[in-house]
Amino acid sequence: MLRYPMDLISQLAVEADTRVLFVVLDGLGDVPVNGQTPLSAANTPNLDALAKEASLGLSTPIAPGISPGSGPGHLALFGYDPLHYSVGRGVLSALGIGLDLEPHEVAARGNFATLAPDGTIADRRAGRIPTELNERLIAYLREHIQRIEDVDVRLYTEAEYRFVLVLSGPGLGDRVHDTDPGRVGEKPLPATPLTDDPDDVKTARVVNEFVRLATQRLHEFPEVARHDPPPNTVLVRGIGRKPALPDFNEMTKMRAGAVAVYPMYRGVARLVGMELLPIDLSGSGERTPAKVEAYRQHARNYEYIYFHVKKVDSYGEDGNFEGKVSMIEEFDQTLPALLESYKPDVVLITGDHSTPVRVRSHSWHPLPVLLHGPYVRPDGQRFTEMSCRTGSLGHVRHLDLLPLVMANAGRLARYGA
Repeated sequence: MLRYPMDLISQLAVEADTRVLFVVLDGLGDVPVNGQTPLSAANTPNLDALAKEASLGLSTPIAPGISPGSGPGHLALFGYDPLHYSVGRGVLSALGIGLDLEPHEVAARGNFATLAPDGTIADRRAGRIPTELNERLIAYLREHIQRIEDVDVRLYTEAEYRFVLVLSGPGLGDRVHDTDPGRVGEKPLPATPLTDDPDDVKTARVVNEFVRLATQRLHEFPEVARHDPPPNTVLVRGIGRKPALPDFNEMTKMRAGAVAVYPMYRGVARLVGMELLPIDLSGSGERTPAKVEAYRQHARNYEYIYFHVKKVDSYGEDGNFEGKVSMIEEFDQTLPALLESYKPDVVLITGDHSTPVRVRSHSWHPLPVLLHGPYVRPDGQRFTEMSCRTGSLGHVRHLDLLPLVMANAGRLARYGA
């Protein structure tokens, strides 16, 4: 069966002397608050100037009504059907911090979270604890939780409230339900096997024991009680093992590089075969100056650059309208440097999913899309959700965007006689 667009791109891809800049403003899409979205309210002269010469449209990440995770959203943007290629969030986080998973290992993404006295979740991110506190908590848990049954337990700091759990041992499965209900005010879920396979049953049992032990130890750690809100439990999600995916570079005949600082997004780039540009990862947050400097020095070595901006999504999850506006404006100020130093022939700007400030979570809303290149039909509009509704690109899917980019870059041959 033909896998769209991957098999078609692999058949039609041709080499060309063109460059592509593919920008993902994480969680970009929104819905109006008092008549404005963060994108329409932001002061974005550089985005607007580019948009006036670009084709605009809307893109659905997976399917109408489906709220995607960041992993599926990115895979679709890169041309991999997320309904065919299922990748656990833990795998992406593990790859993003530089781990190489073995076939007998499963990985999961963990959150430090706050458990209320009644046993419900008060904060799924424990107030977005700083990475430095995360490192101290992980060091403490490593000391006290090293093995469960015949399974080795390895823990790694990811960033802020996020960590990576790697289980290594015989007979482990990866079809296990998350313990994170995705909402506050509810109790954590037990890890339950999605099948009756003994490997999945075993993994669920080990994960539940890990959560129990971690919660017990966190309540014993003095620094936890001093933090408000206290990171006194853990939530585990995205359990999986590393899959084998077709290589993006071979599929597209483009040498691809990635500019991202958050581990999950570095992980998804690594998974599909993109090279990570060398970025100074010291410090915390968006690290925009470090990303731009790495881009300036190394982007011209690649024919395709994936440039990721995270904090747009974070402010959406926090319900912070002004914060989301500020991150969009910060990217707008960065955009000229990206265009001038790389001189891309084709630019695509969109998001992996919407994160409306009213929803405070990923949502099903289609994403605004900007496609700039020598062969587009300019719409002469600002880059907003409202103007994108009537743009010449129409309403497409994330899976359609890579073929559109490659066609505009002169990198797809004609199909058929």
